[in-house]
Amino acid sequence: MRIATTSPRGLAVRLGVGPRSRPGRGLGFLVVALLVAACGTTQPSPAAQQRGLTSIALPATASPSIGPSESGGPSESGGSSATGGPSSSLPGNSSPGTTPTATPIPVVLHTPLPSVKIKLVLVAGGLASPIGIANAGDARLFVIEQSGRIVILNGSTAAGSFLDISAKISCCGERGLLGLAFHPHYASDGRFYVRYTNTAGNLVISEFHVSSDPNKADAASERILLTIPHPTYANHNGGRIEFGPDGYLYIGTGDGGSGGDPNGHGQSLTTLLGKMLRIDVDRTSGGLPYGIPAGNPFVGQSPKRGEIWAYGLRNPYSFSFDRRTGDLWIGDVGQNLWEEVDRATAAGGSGRGLNFGWNTMEGNHCYNPVSGCNTAGITRPITEYAHGSSDSIGCSIIGGYVYRGNLHPDLTGRYFFSDYCSGRVWDVAAGGAAAQAPQLLLSSGLRAVGWGQDARGELYLVALNGSVYRLT
Repeated sequence: MRIATTSPRGLAVRLGVGPRSRPGRGLGFLVVALLVAACGTTQPSPAAQQRGLTSIALPATASPSIGPSESGGPSESGGSSATGGPSSSLPGNSSPGTTPTATPIPVVLHTPLPSVKIKLVLVAGGLASPIGIANAGDARLFVIEQSGRIVILNGSTAAGSFLDISAKISCCGERGLLGLAFHPHYASDGRFYVRYTNTAGNLVISEFHVSSDPNKADAASERILLTIPHPTYANHNGGRIEFGPDGYLYIGTGDGGSGGDPNGHGQSLTTLLGKMLRIDVDRTSGGLPYGIPAGNPFVGQSPKRGEIWAYGLRNPYSFSFDRRTGDLWIGDVGQNLWEEVDRATAAGGSGRGLNFGWNTMEGNHCYNPVSGCNTAGITRPITEYAHGSSDSIGCSIIGGYVYRGNLHPDLTGRYFFSDYCSGRVWDVAAGGAAAQAPQLLLSSGLRAVGWGQDARGELYLVALNGSVYRLT
């Protein structure tokens, strides 16, 4: 995915952290201004279902414009607002060279949920390169700016900078300040964690503390927990970090970049790239500044890395946990043709030891080799969508959340996600079948760069135009 200033593929132009970033493309400064008013159940054609394809056609009713009349904010329908800022290719889904012809593996798709109407209502605008949102368990929203700042929103008012580490990071493209997570006991211990690319381009996970002022972090309190070398290429750094229901910190890492995973990181268990990691920030072990949970699948199996929780990921720029069930949801950016959503249920181990298939497969399709690939032991995505001609359907997935708020009961139990290039918003049933067709709810024309969730479970979309929208 590419963003004039930011995109999920590699955070488009600046971040370069997009779902399926090719060198030179990514999420960058991703902010999604989605004021959505559309509905319609769209299903794949019978022929597509027979081939295991989940690409969908956009209905004529699902192309509302977003403008001042509904959102009170800047219009995203004309195109200039989506590209006027600095470019930041965050998600990272494109690759140089010849595009391989993937071979589909048959999948039985299930009927989507009943259609609903959704809107994205403007909460705040004027932010600089926002790419995501986190909450600290109170009414505030903490907006992640790729260039190195965390800004507090209290209602629709920006309460100033909480932390500024711009001098410590490399930015932009798919690099920058990419993730933020508050400790489960933040209210009592004041600890929070950030994920950024340092000036050498390596991936860093650090701990900070809040200062005596609840709206200011102690910038001098940094304790670096983990530095992951990211050699050779600037793309595919991953993005979000999250605390799971078990209290451990989860970290999604990209495969290290270029296109097609030339170093084989996705399937290698001796590297931390192309993985979902799980660490214990409350303990230390083996001379490390963090602990490795005993329940991690490869503990004690040297040279396999004990921090690995799951593998076979290309660029898991965005992931989340269902706050009710504990299920893990991953939006993994594709290579050139397919974007995918992976679900790992808590009942099935929350992803422990799972292989999500990259670079053997791209979604439900053989990638390496392009036909006859060995699919044994690979966990298939719950849904996928094709890019379409000239990326008309999408280019870099921006994974979201399962709605568990109280304000909109008709949205409960739906996992919402979007695409950086097309601005489309889809859903699937969180508690539904293992293979589902994505249901298109909106085509906004926005550059979506991230999702967020507040303490009450309400969902927000961040757009490239520097605005934050609430899903209603």
